[in-house]
This record gives sequence, structure tokens and C-alpha cells, in this order.
Amino acid sequence: MTAIELYDTTLRDGMQGEGMSLSAEEKLRVAHRLDALGVQLIEAGFPSSNPKELELFELLSRETFAGAQIAAFGMTRRRDTRAEDDPALRVLADSFAPVSTIVGKTWSLHLEKVVKVDRDENLRMIEESVAFLVAQGKRVIYDAEHCFDGWHADRDYALRCLRAAAEAGAETVVPCDTNGAHLPGQIATAIADIRAHLADTGVKIGIHCHDDAGVGVANSLAAVEAGATQVQGTMNGYGERCGNANLTTIVPNLQLKLGHDCISAEQLATLTDTAHYLDELLNRTPNADQPYVGKNAFAHKGGMHVAGVMADASTFEHMDPALVGNARELLISELGGKGTVQAAAEEAGITLDDAAARRVIDRVKELEHGGYQFEAADGSFELLLRRESGQYEPLFTLESWRVIVEQRADGKVETEATIKIWIDGERYVRTGEGNGPVHALDSALRSVLGDTHPHLDDTGLVNFKVRILDETKGTEAVTRVLLDASDGHDVWGSIGVSENVIAASWFALVDSLEYAVQPGRELAPPASRDAARPAS
Repeated sequence: MTAIELYDTTLRDGMQGEGMSLSAEEKLRVAHRLDALGVQLIEAGFPSSNPKELELFELLSRETFAGAQIAAFGMTRRRDTRAEDDPALRVLADSFAPVSTIVGKTWSLHLEKVVKVDRDENLRMIEESVAFLVAQGKRVIYDAEHCFDGWHADRDYALRCLRAAAEAGAETVVPCDTNGAHLPGQIATAIADIRAHLADTGVKIGIHCHDDAGVGVANSLAAVEAGATQVQGTMNGYGERCGNANLTTIVPNLQLKLGHDCISAEQLATLTDTAHYLDELLNRTPNADQPYVGKNAFAHKGGMHVAGVMADASTFEHMDPALVGNARELLISELGGKGTVQAAAEEAGITLDDAAARRVIDRVKELEHGGYQFEAADGSFELLLRRESGQYEPLFTLESWRVIVEQRADGKVETEATIKIWIDGERYVRTGEGNGPVHALDSALRSVLGDTHPHLDDTGLVNFKVRILDETKGTEAVTRVLLDASDGHDVWGSIGVSENVIAASWFALVDSLEYAVQPGRELAPPASRDAARPAS
């Protein structure tokens, strides 16, 4: 079917979202990841609009990309100014970027309220700006801002604006649903009309959608089905207000569902890693429920669902997760069945017969009734499997532990923990200090365990979450503690539940350490551990 050109505006439109910020060097890294993904056009932003953009374009000018071309963004000329005399257009003309994307008005409301020009002057602004950049050897893309609003308000004038750009030499005209106000049927009708009206010009039609009505992706797909051959969007749907159309959802839908050629199969298989890379670079928690690339996109919890997937994945999965670089996950909970447990045991290399599997199910139901939740605590669940299968060896035997927290008059807080444990018939009493109870307990344990398990030095806490399970009881409520730990290569979760938050933390901490030393676990090579060693 038709090849669809992907136009990514993460570095410009995406950065307008709340809390979004990247340095010039980080933006350069993003550009290379998008290039590796197979994106054909990367919109880098306004050249010279600020020092960061200036630095970015200087960096980009020295880079080589495998397939992507860089687009510089700007606007049509100012009113009552010749295109060749407009400073912003001159910046685009002088930029190394081979593609110039300019935005202009198509909606009479904006002519009256914003730019304050008459309709004929606006048409000249569009035509002359495009013609100037084409004469400078640029590939020109015209983004028709608020085009769908304009098309509904005054179809004939909106079409004249698009025709002005096309006849001036624009390679692609892109109707924009700038306010994200329209629905798929409305988008499809307008795109079909625009395509028919401009057929004699040979110009390509694109689509640029926002997600204010929750249908940015659907609108983009509807536009393609109506004839658009370029889709603009951002990775993970970043953008102002509710965000832009999400390319991580659009691309697999176009390629796997509609049969369009966007990127190679090998590049599509890197989609999940690329989406998560962007989130990590922006210090954002990846959306676990995001289609295709989310952690839960192919996660199964219900017992019947798991049984179906184990028999034939297509029973409860709409596609092979590996096609987008994701993976199936079988979630452990009171809703799960024997198949879920046995599949998890097999993945961990644990032999589990039917009787043991049923014991695990019963134990999970009992624990979850008391507040445990194993979906995010894979380390604790594997230990439970080992206990029920008889393949568990405790790291130590506890005699007691205690924590003392002291706040001095000067406001300084000191924490000290003492543990008494037995290992191979020998009693150990150790004290550790830390910046809090968990840190102090961890320090005390490691002072003993480090001698027999030196690789624990390469593991550490990377996340700590506390949840109150019954807020009506206030400080008497049962608390659930979830710990995430890492050795710089793998990340695992552990859990503890108790009315005492320190006791809950102790249970989760011990599970975390015990999981780290279970047989069969492969630690990362020393070099990678040193590169990403977590803090304890």
C-alpha cells in the first residue's frame, strides 16, 4: 500500500508540554534515536530563536543521519514585509536544514483577532513565503494552522489558502487540527475534500493532530485512509495541553493494521525501547498502559486469559508483542490460575508440580487478602515459588532487629539499626547507620552479608513506595511497601506488608536481597554494573 512519510515534531511541538525540557546535547541524542527508528523528517525547532536552539542547529549541522532529514520550523512572512526581507524567513533560508516547515493562517477568526490582516494579504503571505524558500532550494512543507476550523467556517477560503501554498511550490500541505477539536469522521471528510480540490497541483497532503478530544491517533488514521500521505506527531504523544497525536501508536497501526509502509520491520521492533528511552531522558515514568509499547500492553492477569494465551497467544493478544519490541507478561494475583503460576515458575527455572502450583495459588490469595500485591513484586513472588517448590534457602535466620531514630535540638536526625541474625550456626550482631530506617537496616545487613555474597555490593535500591491500605485508620493503617532494586542490569521488585511501616520495609528489603542471591541469576558484566550502579 501507500508509503506514509513520518514527520516527528517531538523536539519542537513536544517540548511545549508542561515540564518538558531537554538540553541541546540531549535533543541531538533524540534526533539520532528517531533516525535509527526510521523517521523520515525530524522537526528540530526554530533556528536561532534562542541560544539553545542556535546551539542545537549548530550541532545538527555537523551530524550525519542514516535516513532522516532535519526540518527547520518558522512562520509565513510578516504583514507588509517582503519575504526576502523577513528576518525569520531569511534564517530558514540560510539554515543547513534541507526542509523548511512554515505555519500560516487559514481561519478567518485568526485573521481578525490575531494577525489582523485581510484575506488577500494572508494569501500573499502564504504564497510569497513558500515561493521564497523554494527559490532558496528548500523542500517546503506548509502547516495550515487551524485548518479544520477554517474549513468548517469558510471552506472556500481555507481551500484557497492551501492552494496558494501548493501553487507556490510547497511539497506538502498539512491541514492542522490545532485545537484538537474534531472527530475522525469530520477529519476524513475534510481531507477527502482537500485532496480532491488540490489533485491538479500534485501536492502531497499531510495531517497534524492534537489529542484534546482524545482522538488524535484516530484522527490521524482517518486522514490517512482519506488520502493523507504524511503524518505528523510526537513520541509518546508529548505536547501542549493534552498532547499531540502519538506516533508510537500511529506507526504500528499504520504498518501492522492498515498495511502501509512506514519503517522496516527491524526498526519497528525497536519502537518500545525508543519510546522508553525518550521517557527516561525526560525523567518521566513510562505510561504502563500505553498501547503497543506500555508495560501492560501485553500483560495478562485473569486466569482464563492466561490459560488462553498459553494455549494460543492470539486468543487474547491482537498481535505478537515482539513486532514492536515489547514482551508478554503474566501477572500474578488472586485472579490468576495454575497456568499463570507454572508459566512464571518455568521462566524462573523452577520445577513446580500441580500440587505445589495450587499451594502457590492459595498462598497468593491469602497474602493478597492481607494487602500483598505481587504484580510489581516479581522478586518476592519468585521467592514464594521457591518456598512452595522446596527450592528455597534463606539468606539468614532472624533473631531480632531494632531501629533507633534520634532528632537533636539542632534539627539533625540520626538513625541507627541493630540486627541479630544466624548464618550457618553462627550468630552475628551488627549495627548500621543511615539517613533513615531502611538505609540503616540495609547497611547493617550488608556489613554481614558482604563477606559471603560480595556481589551484593553491586545491587542497590532504585525506588521505594509506601501505600496506606486503609486510610480511614490513619496512622494505625496497614502499609504496603514496594522496593525496586537493581544490579545495573536487571531490576526486580519486592514487597512487605505490616501495620508498622518499618517492619513492612524490612520484609521487602530482605526479599530484595534474597532474590539477588538466588541460584541461576546472571549478574551484569562488571563494566555495565560500573556504568549504572544504583545507590543504596
